[in-house]
Amino acid sequence: IKALPAVAQIFLIRVKTIYMHLEVAVAKIRKHATPESGDTIEMIERPGGGLSFVVVDGQQSGKSAKAISNIVARKAVALLAEGVRDGAVARAASDYLFTQRSGKVSATLNIVSVDLESRSLVLSRNSHCPIVVIKNNEASLLNESSHPVGVQRGTKPIIAEIPLTADTTVVIYTDGLLSAGVRSGQPLNVPAIVLELIDHEERRDTAHTSAQSIADQLLERAVTADEHRPADDISILVLSIT
Repeated sequence: IKALPAVAQIFLIRVKTIYMHLEVAVAKIRKHATPESGDTIEMIERPGGGLSFVVVDGQQSGKSAKAISNIVARKAVALLAEGVRDGAVARAASDYLFTQRSGKVSATLNIVSVDLESRSLVLSRNSHCPIVVIKNNEASLLNESSHPVGVQRGTKPIIAEIPLTADTTVVIYTDGLLSAGVRSGQPLNVPAIVLELIDHEERRDTAHTSAQSIADQLLERAVTADEHRPADDISILVLSIT
């Protein structure tokens, strides 16, 4: 990753619960030849316990996309901080963007919440990018058709809830990762790559594959697939429970 000059800051957050260890990492890079990424990722502590992460991809790229993603992210974070449920947050953020921009722009929105009250992971999608869930070394995709926010009123998210248990990895990403390598006819198989990384660490007798390692290596492979000129903003959020 250090060899890639445009990679944005990567951060790691650890939260200890009674029985489990939660590790979250983010890796980002902007589209080639643009001044800044149009993606926004935010974190907020939930009033009833736990954390929520918001991933927004504004329409197009650059400063205009960043302005759009900021509108959605700020609205979502403010409502989550007030204890509003994730589904209602996504609908309200969509309506807010619709009102602010008269339905002329859109954004994709993902919310992942670690809910300590229900001891579950709540995954909310308004995006054409699937969410990858790895559990006990088996991959599944949350890829039910959903709509971006901001285009019309009343847009609902697709919500999945899974138990908060160990040996679970969740990967959320924007469409820059989905399109990486498409120009050269070599798109990435994200679930297969994540499984490969986890299997590699297990063969080395490592306790677990870190969320940061997965985020870093996914980003590195995406940038390589795009010949070090990313065709779109790429943001990756990895959540790992051990």
